[in-house]
Amino acid sequence: MKTSLLCLVLVAAVAADKIPDFVVPGKCPAVDERMLYNQQRPNHQKYAGTWYEIALTNNPYQLIKKCVRNEYTYDGSKFNVRSTGSDAYGNAVTRNGQVLPNPFGEPHLSVDYEASWMAPYVILDTDYENFACIYSCAGHNFGYYADFAFIFSRSPSLADRYYRRCEAAFMSIGVDPSRFTKTAQGGSCSYNTNYRSW
Repeated sequence: MKTSLLCLVLVAAVAADKIPDFVVPGKCPAVDERMLYNQQRPNHQKYAGTWYEIALTNNPYQLIKKCVRNEYTYDGSKFNVRSTGSDAYGNAVTRNGQVLPNPFGEPHLSVDYEASWMAPYVILDTDYENFACIYSCAGHNFGYYADFAFIFSRSPSLADRYYRRCEAAFMSIGVDPSRFTKTAQGGSCSYNTNYRSW
């Protein structure tokens, strides 16, 4: 998976000898993106709706830390996304973005949030009704890559069988499930829609 802008950031970081801890030696795992994208594209409308973040790998770009709720609206070509929740200090936050076909013609979706840069958005597995396993990886010729992974649910909790299905999907491409941290959801969350924009 290649994303030009993220690659430029990786190049700058490597060139400056200041490699962030989420950038590691190696290359992105082999994922049959074309097969997944061709299977999923006719079902994009089914992917629309509410997704709660259940778990994620280390991601310094995820500014919403708790009670993460994502609203996906599909317009026939792309998803508009509104993410709400709380930051690390407990402040209510809203971030707006979009998930759209990769503009460079690569066989996957790309995610583009305000105050960030575009990154790959690969749905490794989903049944559209209960869970989704999302993977993003960008590599560079210097032999480094950065990857991020998410487990989503249609409700603030996720049955173990669906969580395990995501773990299996990630393990199948070499992503260690022990990298995941659970996202606080449920009783302590208000899911108030009146959040301030980040």
